[in-house]
Amino acid sequence: MELPSNRNCSIARSLSVLGQKWNLLIMREAHRGRTRYADFRRIGIPSDILATRLDALVEDGLLQRQPYQEPGQRVRDEYVLTEAGRDLLPVLAALTEWGDKHRPTGRGPTAIYVDEKSGDEVRLDFVPAGMPPAADAVRMAWGPGYDGPEPTS
Repeated sequence: MELPSNRNCSIARSLSVLGQKWNLLIMREAHRGRTRYADFRRIGIPSDILATRLDALVEDGLLQRQPYQEPGQRVRDEYVLTEAGRDLLPVLAALTEWGDKHRPTGRGPTAIYVDEKSGDEVRLDFVPAGMPPAADAVRMAWGPGYDGPEPTS
């Protein structure tokens, strides 16, 4: 990554944050509405690595910690998306679309992307500048191939 051609490359700079194993899956789960440490553990990431990755994603500005407390429990942190984290939605959608096309499971997509108001399915496309829908008008929804647990928070 230290080569001059990489230092000035947007993809290389993005990979410095997102290229660590587990980071994109953590961000996928955050976009599915998961915010708590235990929720992120469900992706199979070891505890020590999860703690390190969450710290890095907070430091890099994709997630922010917010304290919460269940009745009778100690105060804990949950991890919520920042603007930079929310702006990753098209990246996740592109990876989802690519994976569904080139690495299909035969069960259908595990995620679909829908218009927040109409519920209609949307997909990524190249469009003239200034024409795309606002990012906050699209959300990730459960696809027919998803068989994991629903978010708890």
